[in-house]
Formats: sequence, C-alpha cells, structure tokens
Amino acid sequence: MSDSTQPRVFLVVVDETEEHRVAVQYAARRAAHTGGRLALLHVIEPVDMQQWLAVEELARAERREAAEELLQRLCEEIAPIAGSMPMVYIREGRRRDELLELINEEPTISILVLAAGTGPEGPGPLISYLTGKQAARLRIPITIVPGGLSLDEVDALS
Repeated sequence: MSDSTQPRVFLVVVDETEEHRVAVQYAARRAAHTGGRLALLHVIEPVDMQQWLAVEELARAERREAAEELLQRLCEEIAPIAGSMPMVYIREGRRRDELLELINEEPTISILVLAAGTGPEGPGPLISYLTGKQAARLRIPITIVPGGLSLDEVDALS
C-alpha cells in the first residue's frame, strides 16, 4: 500500500446478474486477506417515462428501495467474510458513467473487481466498455473474475 493509513478499497458493481456474487465474494476475500475494505456500487438506471412523471417518480422510489434492500442483505452476508461492513454507494444514471465518476471522486478506491458474464453475449457491457479505449482513462487496475466460478473456487483463488 502506498499510504499505510488508508486500506486498499476493492470496489464491486452490484447488479441483477448472477455473476456479480462471484465478484463480491472474490473482493471480500481479497479485502480480508490484505487488510482492505470492500465497497459496493449499485446504479439505478433511468427508465424513460417522461410522459408519466408521477408514475416514473413512484417507480424510481421503488427501484431505490429495492436497491437498498439488496445491498443490505448483501452487506449482512458478506461483512463477516470481508472483515468489516462494506461501504455502499447507490447512484442513479448510466452504470458506466456513474462508475467512472465514483472512481474519480473517491481516492480511496484502489481496485475495481468485476465478474465476466457467462452467456453467449460476452463478458458484459461494463467489461467490454472498460477494457476498450476507456482503460487508459482509469486510475486504478481492474480485476476480472470468471463469472462461472463456484464460491468454493473463488475462495481457493483469493
């Protein structure tokens, strides 16, 4: 660590995919083994319903509540593995934009951990985006964990 007063922070994007659990498990284990911290980001993507503003506001509140519940359950489950309660970020907007913004705003974030998708469509839009031209703009390394690993396999790696 470059600064002994700040622990290494492993950031994971939590979404609706099954493979995000693999990334969370890996990052939690790495944080515990290195004296670091785990941070979780969930981005609520906008839904285009401008003609129904009241309905859109209700749907937005429901998505926020669902995000909070998801992250609460995940924190309770993963905190014993990570060694501390994860930092939680909930943002609204485009996932990749909010992720890059958070990384730029939070100097303590030192590693981004993502799990690759296992479907035929490829590793996932976020990995494809970040490993393309955007890779040069990042100030931190990215760890990509194979999304098809079991939690036992993740534990053996980390």
